[in-house]
Amino acid sequence: MIVGKLDTYTASPVVPRHDARALTENGITAEIELDGQIYTLRITKAGKLILTK
Repeated sequence: MIVGKLDTYTASPVVPRHDARALTENGITAEIELDGQIYTLRITKAGKLILTK
């Protein structure tokens, strides 16, 4: 049985959280790789996130 991190108050699994501005190094785009595929994360002028292949 694999046990991940749990929230000590709710005993619910903790979901990893990443700051989008840190991922883009305070820019507007970052590349993310998953299984050899490259995706682009972009922060719009309106502060929304767009993930494209």
